[in-house]
Amino acid sequence: MQQQDIGNWRCQWRLEKREGDINACETPQDRLEWLKNTIPYEILEGEGNLLLNVGCDIIWDLVVGDSAVHFNNATATIGVGDSSTAAVATQTDLQAAVNKLYKAMEATYPTSAAQKATFKSSFGSAEANWVWNEWVVKATTCLNRKVEALGTKSSGTWTLETTITLS
Repeated sequence: MQQQDIGNWRCQWRLEKREGDINACETPQDRLEWLKNTIPYEILEGEGNLLLNVGCDIIWDLVVGDSAVHFNNATATIGVGDSSTAAVATQTDLQAAVNKLYKAMEATYPTSAAQKATFKSSFGSAEANWVWNEWVVKATTCLNRKVEALGTKSSGTWTLETTITLS
């Protein structure tokens, strides 16, 4: 019997919507405390996204040491936009023409453990106030893209967390 290697890319995401503005916090520790102590008024969770071709390439470049791009706290972002254009592996970024914003990671993110990487960014009250139809994880190069209607943000703080598992 012939054995076949199979790799799995699994993405889970969670969007927490809160009243108030995380950007009023002065330090990364204050932001963590604010997130811990402010109860979301809505939580959305889901699975799935598309690993982009450029994301595959950057992963292999990182494996063989040919990349200066790293997905760490200083460089990784989550971007959100209003485009509902279907995700295709050949895309390289958000598809929104105007309404798009990339936010840095919260303190202590991204994390890596047990074949998983977790990314988390918060968008304050005056940021990304439009229909959220798409999101990406990016550090110069986009890793992935997800298209899903998550709602229309008009104020408050929305925090998007995504966990990617390779197995």
